[in-house]
Amino acid sequence: MIRSFDEQLRHLVTEALHEDVGDGDHSTLSCIPADKKGRAVLKIKQDGILAGMEVAQKIFNIVEPGSAFTAFKKDGEAMLNGEKAFEVEASVHTILKCERLVLNCMQRMSGIATLTHRYTTLLQGFRTRLLDTRKTTPNFRLLEKEAVKIGGGTNHRFGLYDMIMLKDNHIDYCGGLEPAILKAWPYAAERNLKIEVETRSLADVNTVCAIGEGKVFRIMLDNFTPEQVREAVERIGGRFETEASGGINLDTIQAYASTGVDYVSVGGLIHQAHSLDLSLKAIIL
Repeated sequence: MIRSFDEQLRHLVTEALHEDVGDGDHSTLSCIPADKKGRAVLKIKQDGILAGMEVAQKIFNIVEPGSAFTAFKKDGEAMLNGEKAFEVEASVHTILKCERLVLNCMQRMSGIATLTHRYTTLLQGFRTRLLDTRKTTPNFRLLEKEAVKIGGGTNHRFGLYDMIMLKDNHIDYCGGLEPAILKAWPYAAERNLKIEVETRSLADVNTVCAIGEGKVFRIMLDNFTPEQVREAVERIGGRFETEASGGINLDTIQAYASTGVDYVSVGGLIHQAHSLDLSLKAIIL
């Protein structure tokens, strides 16, 4: 059974804190009374798109359900150096235990959301939508893909379980494009899964068009030039969704979008994003 976002986040937070805290936050335990209350503020130190606000609030609430979280900004908003994102009031032990986890999540998510926003801005005026990929950090995919959505992108499949994607290795191991599709189709139909097929040439596109109707829902055009994508889209004629993939970047995305392709997928949204600078500082009254 697939767990909800909140269930997955609770698991992520539990494991991350276990990794960081171990048998105790001895720096805090050594000098801060257990009953001491405190406040802290999240300071923005770099321009970009803010992401991770809701996640931060959930982290504090998981560790201390009675903590008070006051948001000054929302996920997806532009943020400027010098602004404040939120204040939190809780046990000092809770604040210090959560500090690095909150920052790691928000810095990473804000970097991804900011880069995604740069891509989606370039797609304005085109019908093409932006997809992420499975090129994610192990055990952090939940929040990396959430950051893509916050930045204006669209999530592709979350994992190996929620879609059949017949890629080059599946096709080669199976003995070719046609047998791969014909074998996968009964399996997919029984489990109500959609099939996407990777094509590596216009000949592959012709094969999918010939045998894939009613079986395949999307054709991936992998490492095609914009001119080849345009030709493929014309041949497909709207019978299947189309996705251009492979090396697409900020410099080339508009050339691909101009072909009329339905989607472009960019692994770099996540693995090329740079974390943004944020800090959590104690408020001393």
